[in-house]
Amino acid sequence: MVQTIVLGAGMVGVSTALALQARGDEVLLVDRRGIGRETSYGNAGAIQTEAVEPYAFPRSIPKLIDVALKRTNDVNWHLSSLPEHVRPLWTYWKNSSPAGHARASETYSQLVGKSDLYHAPLIEAAGVQHLIERRGYRCIFRTERAFGAALREAQRVEGSFGVPFATETAAELAAAEPGLKRSLAGAIHYGSVWTCLSPGGLTAAYGRLFVERGGRFAYGDAQSLTQDGSGWSVRTEEGVQAAERAVLALGPWSTQVTARLGYRIPLFRKRGYHRHFEAANGPRISMFDAERGVFLARMNQGLRLTTGAEFTRMDAPINWSQIRRAELSTRELFDMGPAVEADPWFGHRPCLPDMLPVLGEAARHPGLWFHFGHAHQGFTAGPASAHILAELMSGNPLPLTRALAPGRFD
Repeated sequence: MVQTIVLGAGMVGVSTALALQARGDEVLLVDRRGIGRETSYGNAGAIQTEAVEPYAFPRSIPKLIDVALKRTNDVNWHLSSLPEHVRPLWTYWKNSSPAGHARASETYSQLVGKSDLYHAPLIEAAGVQHLIERRGYRCIFRTERAFGAALREAQRVEGSFGVPFATETAAELAAAEPGLKRSLAGAIHYGSVWTCLSPGGLTAAYGRLFVERGGRFAYGDAQSLTQDGSGWSVRTEEGVQAAERAVLALGPWSTQVTARLGYRIPLFRKRGYHRHFEAANGPRISMFDAERGVFLARMNQGLRLTTGAEFTRMDAPINWSQIRRAELSTRELFDMGPAVEADPWFGHRPCLPDMLPVLGEAARHPGLWFHFGHAHQGFTAGPASAHILAELMSGNPLPLTRALAPGRFD
């Protein structure tokens, strides 16, 4: 019998397995599809050390009107999904007050701000330096008004958290990105950010490292998790596997287990899409088209266009509106060839209304640990967050663990 079963093999789950393995645990990693095949496959691929503040719910009246009328491409919503979203979104809006957002950012920045330091040894040990570009990314702006507002915000974050950036004028941006087809107002360059040419590939490489170090992986049904005497068991293709402890790192599917066990954790899901395009004269480094809500990520498959948030049912079919807008707006900037795949990929980001993940032991089920809800930054913060969980499971809680504890929702 292993000591710990980790359920979920995305970036958070794989990082958890590695961190527990490093402290001496025998670990079994379980996933229904394989390593890095769900949300960790489909993100924009940036290890966003600059994103020290979580995304706040819009509070300005003009912005809320734009979202309500679907004038902006960074948010899409559907009436049929509102019953499941309205309550957590209302709490999310309340927590996004200036004071609430500042409190969340104090904790969140500790998860994200030094996340590259936790990725670095894993990248080296897994031998995948070729997947990482260390040239940062650009936030680009089409209008002077948006550029000026973003610059003031970047200066505020630099003053509060020490996040470095460089400003690029329209001429400097044009010189740095000769493939641009039109003049823009300027850019903010976050040069210290690392970007990844294959997020799923990086997650899979971490998984191989875990196995090479003696860990085990099995395909299995996380929803079969059962308390088994003083421990836990789960069904896998190799049969029922038992362990002293279990860690839920199932991302947007985590609450399917927690609800069955009687925990009311108000997780909600933001769907996101991506699609790859041929772009021989695309951006030299990855970009975020801030006024269109589209991240242009350089990938091995091509130029990956990623969208903002869609509030829809978990089982809803593909909605093409955001990805089509993303394609049209990006073709204004760069010459792109055809799409690489027939249909866009989509996945779900697991979010909580106080903008912080859940990290800690279940109150009424000894040996069951929660580690999910990282929203947009599971790929970034997975290894750092896993280190915090491993310390807590070793009896060495860090100061920020109180803010992340599952009991805050009781």
